Amino acid sequence: MQRLNVVIRTAISVLIPLIAISVLHAEDWPTWRGIHRDGISTETDWTTNWGEAGPKIRWRYNVGTGFSSIAISKGKALSLGNQDDTDSLLCLKVENGKRLWRYDYPAPLDDNNFDGGPTSTPTVDEDRVYILSRAGNLVCLDLESGKVHWTKNLPAETGVEVPGWGFASSPLVVDSHLILNVGQSGMKLDKMTGEVVWQSEGEAAYMTPLAIEVGTKPLLIIASGKFYQGIDRETGEQLWKQRWLTNFGCNASDPIFHDGKLFISSGYNRGSALLDISSDSAQILWETKEFQNQWSSSILLNGFLYGVDGNDTGERFFKCLDFKTGEVRWSVDGLGSASFIAAANKLIILSDQGELVIANASSENFKPIARASILTGKCWTSPVLSNGHLFARNAAGDVVCVDLR
Repeated sequence: MQRLNVVIRTAISVLIPLIAISVLHAEDWPTWRGIHRDGISTETDWTTNWGEAGPKIRWRYNVGTGFSSIAISKGKALSLGNQDDTDSLLCLKVENGKRLWRYDYPAPLDDNNFDGGPTSTPTVDEDRVYILSRAGNLVCLDLESGKVHWTKNLPAETGVEVPGWGFASSPLVVDSHLILNVGQSGMKLDKMTGEVVWQSEGEAAYMTPLAIEVGTKPLLIIASGKFYQGIDRETGEQLWKQRWLTNFGCNASDPIFHDGKLFISSGYNRGSALLDISSDSAQILWETKEFQNQWSSSILLNGFLYGVDGNDTGERFFKCLDFKTGEVRWSVDGLGSASFIAAANKLIILSDQGELVIANASSENFKPIARASILTGKCWTSPVLSNGHLFARNAAGDVVCVDLR
């Protein structure tokens, strides 16, 4: 009996750390680009051993037309869509896809040279959800019930200008405040009340604000239609700007900050650049037209950038670049205007035709290790990984939950 007890205690001592590790490497995805705002998940408890049948689809649900990604928090999946000139925020149960609640507001489809519908992603912060419509309706809701805490029509209440394709950035929560890419240099509000702390004039671009620290100084990186800029997070003061012109004022992909350097990229024949922003200025270290992120944001892994080069109306290539030099390491076609994330040093790619492709993140070559069709129709929206499940959608609003455990 004593020997048996020793065996049991030994087994428990082994199992507890394993359980802890499993929990540690499973995480929610409550915001655009994930918890760390870089498109990278720390999850390791997922597999590419799908077999010929492909991964299991746990459930499907249609949320309406749009390009909103999915936020995952506390067993809930949230996304925006449009049906019959009404935008809807759908809250679904992660376990089975059943609707828990729904919030509607009038909004035209506004299919201006694309399918239309919402283009921003809900942001979950503790027990609250924040959404921003293309027309500038900002709403704070209760995560559990869908009850509205407060709402603001930003153009009517603050006089801000609505950009050509409407507001597309997702709300960013930093401490007790809400940051929006509204106005050419952004807007800051109290997250509990919606009261404006500071705001800017002019036309916004479409990227989501990025909060960074340069030395000890808290900054925001925000793009307008004409430049990228560093904004003092406390005061809203513009500290520096880098002129960055594109057709239609369309700076849409998110920048990447690393080691005092800022990577920026835009489509429409603009290209990419690496800026040194370690002081109160921006200096271009390299610039190239061989890498143009139209809207699908790149990812930085182990010193290399991965992303889509090209516009949806022309040739598109998936490429790998050296972060320090801008040198193209490899280029492949066949994925179209793909969107993607990364986890466990692997690229999790959703092609624009709905094919899920997994490849090792390697600067040497691109070799898919698993692929399966999980959606049909136009797929331009970034997938998300949470607790061993992949969530993806198409422009028509079909959301799928794919079990990768």
